[in-house]
Amino acid sequence: MERHRSLILSMMNYEKGCPQRIQHFLKVLSFSELIAQMEGLDGNTQEVLKSAAVVHDIGIRPSLKRYGSSAGQYQQLEGPPLARSLLEILGYDEKVIERVCYLVGHHHSYDEIDGEDYQILVEADFLVNIYEGDMKVDAIRAVRDNIFRTDSGKFIFDRLYPVNDQ
Repeated sequence: MERHRSLILSMMNYEKGCPQRIQHFLKVLSFSELIAQMEGLDGNTQEVLKSAAVVHDIGIRPSLKRYGSSAGQYQQLEGPPLARSLLEILGYDEKVIERVCYLVGHHHSYDEIDGEDYQILVEADFLVNIYEGDMKVDAIRAVRDNIFRTDSGKFIFDRLYPVNDQ
């Protein structure tokens, strides 16, 4: 618990001056925790998921600096080394670090989802991105139909964005 709080505070420090990104990862973390609990994920998987939710966009800042873009492909390249460094400093187990770095390096690759932690991270990120972005109804409906797989994620999605009721 203490280490997780330290991770959150470290990411807040890393994103200092960018309230949008701080609020984004906190919202993704909240939805990730809720979906994981509703889905009954074990404690180890929840630890990985929660850690990944906090650092999933750690690659945005260097992507903007290096490429002038925060596109997902750049985040996936730049993020894992930074996530690894932060997690090592905080004393996370290597197995957790490896999986978190994998998730950070793939969280925009929707055709490679290989576990519940990955699926829930993607769903939580979309729940927040739809709200923060300017998606058309057809695109929102496509996300629901093509991305969401967990019953819990679908339940939350349908309360936030009832596009199939229209």
